[in-house]
Amino acid sequence: MLSYTGGIVLFAALLHASWNAMLHGNRDRFLSMTWMSIAIAVVATFGVLSTPWPASAAWPYIVASGLVHIFYNVSLVRSYRRSDLALAYPIARGSSPLLVTLGAALFAHEAIGPLHVLGIVMISGGIIAIALQGRCVSRAGALAALTTGATIALYTVIDGIGVRVSNGQPLSYTAWMFLFYWAMPLLFVTARGFAPLWTPVRAEPLSIASSLAGGLVSIAAYGIVIWALQSGAMGAVSALRETSVVFAVLIGRLFLREAVSGTRWLACVVVAAGAVCLGL
Repeated sequence: MLSYTGGIVLFAALLHASWNAMLHGNRDRFLSMTWMSIAIAVVATFGVLSTPWPASAAWPYIVASGLVHIFYNVSLVRSYRRSDLALAYPIARGSSPLLVTLGAALFAHEAIGPLHVLGIVMISGGIIAIALQGRCVSRAGALAALTTGATIALYTVIDGIGVRVSNGQPLSYTAWMFLFYWAMPLLFVTARGFAPLWTPVRAEPLSIASSLAGGLVSIAAYGIVIWALQSGAMGAVSALRETSVVFAVLIGRLFLREAVSGTRWLACVVVAAGAVCLGL
């Protein structure tokens, strides 16, 4: 992967960790994810009105990715209900690069070099070490986080293939895929009704504003990843993006007051070294 692309994906990793911290920091994460999704869907609506029509070959991937993203959102909320940010986030993110690499090999016939394989293994191993070090992980919490990781891998492979058949239209592809996020408020209203969605706008405006900001950060973060997937190996892009776990640990320590041990910091160094391998 080119160093320029790697730097941009690292910036996306910081953005990704930031919006996950915003989501985790809110008391009602289903409500927060719904307002994040509304912000994303509004931006996507303007996007589809101002970009070319996607290539016909990209449509199956747009639809599949949009649906998987909705399932991912629900799974992410569920995992954050069961574990803190420093546990659920690393398990979900750490399990995905290896799955993405396998999926890319099977469905996109990608092959990557030994140094990149080493980088992916170091990042995944370091991330899992961050999650498990000194913690008793419940079966339900681990299963929820791993399910989230599987959905991350699935939509990454789908988008990696989809954007490559979009005739060089990553913005159009991204906008149409994120249009599916209008499904989140529909799910919320179906589950709880309209009043619980609208009442917090007046009662907790700062929380809603934080969620809306998180949505804007999220669409920027993943839009960068889709752009990078056009030319970068899927496993390498995924692994580099998952260095966001290091940023999540920092955010969890500085802003959410979560404890971070010396061993966990060492695991962060391993993840960073893996990112260097991917950049070479």
